[in-house]
Amino acid sequence: MKFAFSTLGVPGMAVGDVVRLAGEAGCRGVELRAHPEEPVHPGLVAHERREVAREFTAAGVEVLSVAGYARVAAEGDDDTVYEELYQLIHLAADLGAPFVRVFPGGGEQPRERADAVAARRLGAAAEVAAETGVRVLLENHDSHPAGADVARVVAAVGHPHVGAVWDVMHSWRAGEEPTRTHGLLAPYLGYVQVKDCAGRDDTTPVPLGAGALPLGACVAPLDPDGWFCWEYEKRWYPDAPELPALLAAGRAHVEGLLAAG
Repeated sequence: MKFAFSTLGVPGMAVGDVVRLAGEAGCRGVELRAHPEEPVHPGLVAHERREVAREFTAAGVEVLSVAGYARVAAEGDDDTVYEELYQLIHLAADLGAPFVRVFPGGGEQPRERADAVAARRLGAAAEVAAETGVRVLLENHDSHPAGADVARVVAAVGHPHVGAVWDVMHSWRAGEEPTRTHGLLAPYLGYVQVKDCAGRDDTTPVPLGAGALPLGACVAPLDPDGWFCWEYEKRWYPDAPELPALLAAGRAHVEGLLAAG
């Protein structure tokens, strides 16, 4: 199993400390939240990007993904979204990350229109992604919470450099059975975001295995050699326990679920 964690769980943590934490907890990779309030974001200049890549390489830890906030189905001008996508793709390429995570963000638009806008923008970004060796992954989120929602868009794009991230919480809360989500997303899947929460209507993050989310059913159909990234939403829940003390046990919990499956 290749286990990673998102820096959403350690807001503002310096890159050196992130790399050190990954090594101590037995994590092979890190999903880097690419936001201006974090140490790694598209505004970094060339030498800063090289230094981030150097720190990860020296520690033998992979940058799994650049987790961006581009909303590919959002209403408005295409050029603004294209620019954000291109910046994220080039940041990932400079850091040696294979993936960029993006959101739908379709708002209240009719489903067909939101899907078409997202597919058009992702299709354009796919050509740049292919040139840099990066895959752009659409996460099931906000306007597109279920696997079926994301699969529609990615299938419409039909490009190998556009795929999916499966956030297990959003599909569960949308009422989609894990086996169905997996079946829909498997042809496009880059990696899986694992998590646990207090309840279907209470998304307060808790240690893996301590909440209501059926994580065992989610990971059961997955390739045990794939990437599993714990997206612990500490940034949005500042009173939640600190992630570093939970990380090694969380990795072990997922390993146990995979072994049992």
